[in-house]
Amino acid sequence: MSGPEESVRDYLTGRELPYGDDEYIRQAVERMLVEDKGFPARQIEVDVKFPIELCGERREGRLDLLVRSAGRPFMALKCTRGSLVTREREALASSRLAFQSQVPLTAVTNGEDAELLDTASGKVLGRGLAAIPTQAEAKTRLAALPELPLPLERRIREERIYLAYQTFQCPAECDLPQV
Repeated sequence: MSGPEESVRDYLTGRELPYGDDEYIRQAVERMLVEDKGFPARQIEVDVKFPIELCGERREGRLDLLVRSAGRPFMALKCTRGSLVTREREALASSRLAFQSQVPLTAVTNGEDAELLDTASGKVLGRGLAAIPTQAEAKTRLAALPELPLPLERRIREERIYLAYQTFQCPAECDLPQV
């Protein structure tokens, strides 16, 4: 485990970032999107923030990575260690909330495996890193994907789901009590 003084240079932006437990995964995914999937770095955004307001309280949500195609949000990626299925719901909520219209595709990846999800339905479209579309596939797919705004009552439910996941963040390591 890395100490708090360590940092990593972001592959896309060149900025020095504090080392986080999932940062090495995000860096590998950024590299894969550019070098293997053919996306220009300018089409990928890092740490996309979006507002959440629930019961009069303002919070901030975040997408790990956002890929745009033809200037339009195309795919949001959640980069995290461990089981992918446990992060599906959180990733879908953030893809539904980040913009006026839902980001069409959501990917959850631990850097070694991935799930590609249809954001509107939540259905798994493919598994494995090969399921993440290339830039050429993005252009074709995006043309067939309509912009889908999220109705207000559904937005409120998604905000609750997203915020619930934010309260359940587990540390990479912890000392368990002796039994």
